[in-house]
Amino acid sequence: MSEHKNTIIERFEKIKSNIALAEPIKPAKIIAVSKTFSLEQIKPLIDYGHDHFGENKVQEAKTKWAEQKKISKHLKLHMIGKLQRNKVKEAVQTFDYIHSLDNQKLADEIVKHQRNLNKKLQYFIQVNIGNEIQKSGISVNELDSFYNYCIKELNLKVIGLMVIPPNDVNTEKYFKSINELNQSLGLEDLSMGMSADYLKAVKYRSTFLRIGSSIFGSRF
Repeated sequence: MSEHKNTIIERFEKIKSNIALAEPIKPAKIIAVSKTFSLEQIKPLIDYGHDHFGENKVQEAKTKWAEQKKISKHLKLHMIGKLQRNKVKEAVQTFDYIHSLDNQKLADEIVKHQRNLNKKLQYFIQVNIGNEIQKSGISVNELDSFYNYCIKELNLKVIGLMVIPPNDVNTEKYFKSINELNQSLGLEDLSMGMSADYLKAVKYRSTFLRIGSSIFGSRF
């Protein structure tokens, strides 16, 4: 086993151990965020049997994963970046989960391509919990109506909410709020927590943790 492979697996196992020690209320899956890393760099974790990987650009994901997904049928690919409407067809073809559903026009476009491609994905609604102008996500006061539209009008499989909290000292406050919103909608899954704060996210019932640099190292 190469030193690179050893390091990645050791880091991954350490994160799994940290999560187990935190005694999560619900089991939390690790999405290994592989954006900007080559397939060769990611391969040790695929070979180790890990299933869930995250990308934030449709074209990069399609180029990197199309052949590998045919070989490794167990792989599940997560779109964690902002999704442009002109990329929806390729996104539906490429991904299994989309974490950045955040407006009605995008939802309408997704449904159209799901039907045409005869493929159903699983979705998280991205919530702009801090009402930050520079961030994507639906506002909290529009969440109920948007969720109902996605479920009742479009029959999308929304499994939970997703959040990227403001970069301040109040991370736990935002995690607590989004967990309460998630439960109020009766949703089972929750996408929150990254390399710096995943243990706080576990405390507030996150079931999908988006962890990249703590597994693969720094991005250059």
